[in-house]
Amino acid sequence: MAKRQLQLTLAILKPDVTSRPHIVQEIRNMILENNFYFIRSQNLQMSQHQIRTFYKEHEGKFFHNRLVNFMSSGRIWTHILAKENAIKDWRNLMGPTKVFKTVHDEPDSIRGRFGLTDTRNCTHGSDSEETARREIKLFFPDFNEESWRQLDEQFYISKRVNFNEELCLHLPDKKS
Repeated sequence: MAKRQLQLTLAILKPDVTSRPHIVQEIRNMILENNFYFIRSQNLQMSQHQIRTFYKEHEGKFFHNRLVNFMSSGRIWTHILAKENAIKDWRNLMGPTKVFKTVHDEPDSIRGRFGLTDTRNCTHGSDSEETARREIKLFFPDFNEESWRQLDEQFYISKRVNFNEELCLHLPDKKS
């Protein structure tokens, strides 16, 4: 029997929502209600250079400069989320990128509820395991996935964790 494993993904809450703490809290509640675990969380401001590096695959596209300017305009929250099928489930919870269509087709998604435009669409999520590993390493260079899997993952799988709202983290309950 194969060992059960959680999937990790990177989630970003963009400047359009991080400037409104009540919406950040609503989004976090949606994440928790959908049984994701917060493995790591941080609030930061990225430089244009860092944003250009992150969105390198979009370089040369018509929206690239607008995206870089927007993403460097304010603070963001980055989270490592975990659960089975985390990538697919996070992308479904976010909703499609095209906000106007999403408002009508998926109004209960994050982007359907809070998105303003295709650039100011609240969130980012990794699109594959390979992308998730690369993006997690960029934002959380000290996170060691192999070590986490060896030391902590089993606590999450067996639901022996506690949510610390102040840190926005699920912490393993290693006492029980």
